[in-house]
Amino acid sequence: MASRDTPPATSYAPPDVPSGVAALFLTIPFAFILPELVFGFWVWTLVAATNITYPLLHGWVLYVSLTSFLISLMFLMSYLFGFYKRFESWRVLDSLYHGTTGILYMSAAVLQAHATIVSEKEDLGHYYINVAASFFAFLTTLLYILHAFSIYYH
Repeated sequence: MASRDTPPATSYAPPDVPSGVAALFLTIPFAFILPELVFGFWVWTLVAATNITYPLLHGWVLYVSLTSFLISLMFLMSYLFGFYKRFESWRVLDSLYHGTTGILYMSAAVLQAHATIVSEKEDLGHYYINVAASFFAFLTTLLYILHAFSIYYH
């Protein structure tokens, strides 16, 4: 029988972020951060390299990809340098950020796919760049959604 002074046992103890660069990049969900950054970088680089015929569509894709890249880079730096330890709700913030970014990236990927379909008729040279940007946008969307669910259920 437990004494009154001991706290009740809990069945769930949230795991901490692994220490060390190698351990961080080899542990799910933190292993998704580096591919998110790389593929997100490819999205905004490829979109910026195309002929901007639809400024509103490409502007949204550039905004989402560049903003997500910068905030994800800040999350990575927070994990590497241990800034997350100051806050108890870092897992909730991480899950909400990656879930919201997954939704925003899905909208950007769909708009980029639409711009790709339209550019097929106009400029074949930029069409292939748009195809690559659409592919990386959908792949980045998948990574953000996987990160959000895996940090939530981890």
